[in-house]
Amino acid sequence: MTDRPLTLMAVHAHPDDEATGTGGVLGRYAAEGIRTVLVTCTDGSCGDGPGGAKPGDPGHDPAAVAVVRRGELEASCDVLGVGHLELLGYADSGMMGWPANTAPGSFWSTPVDEAAARLAELMLRYQPDVVVTYDENGFYGHPDHIQANRITMAALSLTGMASKVYWTTAPRSMMTQFGQIMREFGMDWEEPDPSEAGEGPEIGLPDEEITTWVDTTEFGSQKFDALAAHASQGENIFFLRMGKERFTQLMGVETFVRVHDTTGAPLPENDLFAGLR
Repeated sequence: MTDRPLTLMAVHAHPDDEATGTGGVLGRYAAEGIRTVLVTCTDGSCGDGPGGAKPGDPGHDPAAVAVVRRGELEASCDVLGVGHLELLGYADSGMMGWPANTAPGSFWSTPVDEAAARLAELMLRYQPDVVVTYDENGFYGHPDHIQANRITMAALSLTGMASKVYWTTAPRSMMTQFGQIMREFGMDWEEPDPSEAGEGPEIGLPDEEITTWVDTTEFGSQKFDALAAHASQGENIFFLRMGKERFTQLMGVETFVRVHDTTGAPLPENDLFAGLR
């Protein structure tokens, strides 16, 4: 036996990512007494500025955006009960193909080994039992999400930490429901064209390929409030338009693919810590 607490480490790319994909599990496991550690890799400086100003627009000051987003991230962590927030501090790389991708100090342009070594230090400090990050495509192809996956898997190889490792995902059944709700709110949404299959990575997975379904319905209000803490990005956070009840109905279960396990816990599972307690 050890006195070290069970620990969950979530590695995310930007401020607000922690709430969208893992707000439920962060809130749930913190409430259960598990130590929660959030590593945020970038400063979010390619996010919206005052009045929704985009990078390159008049009034968009990346340094000022980063300051605002750090404050919002800290507020989100307070809502979710995150015990430890660690900032790697790399510059936001923007969307794939943006000039920010190759700007000095951007996360995307940072050698994987360099960033992985810094993350490995955090893993050695906190000794996480469970690590969560994105899949190899960063869920939807965002360069910083892809880079977060790369450095996380490299840091795990360096340290041998974590009994269980997960990648976030979404069931395709939920993506269909999400499209229906988008249309209800008058937003553009095109169903994937089967004839275009194979032209690019699809978002999410068939339901039967998802290994882990965690019920976080009880923490839907916390997750919503954590997203709402990122008020400067409200134009981009569609989920906030739903209201808490509809939001919880859609987002009350968080889903993952287990990519590493030393516990032998059977699949499918409904607890990231199955086999550990």
